[in-house]
Amino acid sequence: MSFTRYWQGDGVLVIGIAAAMTRSEARWRIRSAIVEAAAQWMHIAIDGIKVESHLGHAPRLLLAGREAGLAISHDDGISLAAIYLHGPVGIDVMRVQEIDDWFALATDYLGPQVAQSLAACPAGQRPLVLAQAWTAREAALKCLGSELSEWDGKVADCRLQAVAVPAGYTATLAY
Repeated sequence: MSFTRYWQGDGVLVIGIAAAMTRSEARWRIRSAIVEAAAQWMHIAIDGIKVESHLGHAPRLLLAGREAGLAISHDDGISLAAIYLHGPVGIDVMRVQEIDDWFALATDYLGPQVAQSLAACPAGQRPLVLAQAWTAREAALKCLGSELSEWDGKVADCRLQAVAVPAGYTATLAY
């Protein structure tokens, strides 16, 4: 399995795979890449690493019997995974694209301040800035173990880190 190391530091590893395949194939391949990457990173035998998945629940990562934070995100063409040794983690990746109803989407899910800053943003920059705000929100919610919901005014208490990914995408890590 081949994977790309996108970011590493503070007990966090972010890896990814090119995922021009079906979603179920991408899910299987990123889980295999997680095991391989964790084995290399932690110097643990592959058979001591497990990714447990249960329908309706976030996957869990066991490293030699010890649980580590794990988050996975997919978009067309790419899948990312984040491993955090010291607690929960979130990651989100998104293709940068024009979204017709961006103002309503931002108001409903990212809050009025983000919507206003997007309205003030030059139109050519708006798709990237919106995608960055969206991935930050999604990653933070995943880190907190929360599902995507409309804006409630609460700000997640976690560290956010932009992750350098291939052109045309943006990604954020939360831990």
